Amino acid sequence: MRKFIFACIHNAGRSQMSAALFNQYVDPYKAQAISAGTQPADQVHPVVVDAMREIGIDLTAAKPQKLTAELAQDADTLITMGCGDECPYVPGIRRDDWPLPDPKGQEIEVVRQTRDEIKSRVVALLERENLLQNSKLTD
Repeated sequence: MRKFIFACIHNAGRSQMSAALFNQYVDPYKAQAISAGTQPADQVHPVVVDAMREIGIDLTAAKPQKLTAELAQDADTLITMGCGDECPYVPGIRRDDWPLPDPKGQEIEVVRQTRDEIKSRVVALLERENLLQNSKLTD
């Protein structure tokens, strides 16, 4: 089982959407995703919860969590969310950066665009890694 971590600073927007979309489309027998942040917020941004609800993913119970060495110890890949110098670094695992706008304080239309960009990136990642559960792409 491969483990992917999606991380940003507050773990309240981009990384939450990324992990949720990854877990929606991945073959659950091959991989899973978690999200975390270096300075977790108290809650997921409400506009992110709304944008994800529109596509049938419920993040109301999602809680931001801190990226720790223990959390990352058996991870395969760390994908950061364009947080520049504040992005977390975990030695010894593969890393990628997706420079995406922070949804904090944005209108729903902007968050929808970010969500849709994340979905495209997640599907491409899953296809590249041969982890896509094709039956899920019909929604």
